[in-house]
Amino acid sequence: MMFTCNIDQRGKTMRFVVGALVEAIGLLLAALWFLEWTPAWTAWPALAIWLAGIFVLFEAVVGWCAIRALGVKTPI
Repeated sequence: MMFTCNIDQRGKTMRFVVGALVEAIGLLLAALWFLEWTPAWTAWPALAIWLAGIFVLFEAVVGWCAIRALGVKTPI
């Protein structure tokens, strides 16, 4: 599958920053779950947030935005 670049350097940078932040939040939730400071059900949202962060980082590296590919015009 080939992804056509549909974002510029600003979009890549923004997605990288957001992806890193989302990734950190997912890892923080997983760490809190592992230390048993949160309920057991928080493992699933932590995993979902972590995977979302990986996807956003993928978008930053490839230079492709899923939302733009669907036809939505984003400001950045």
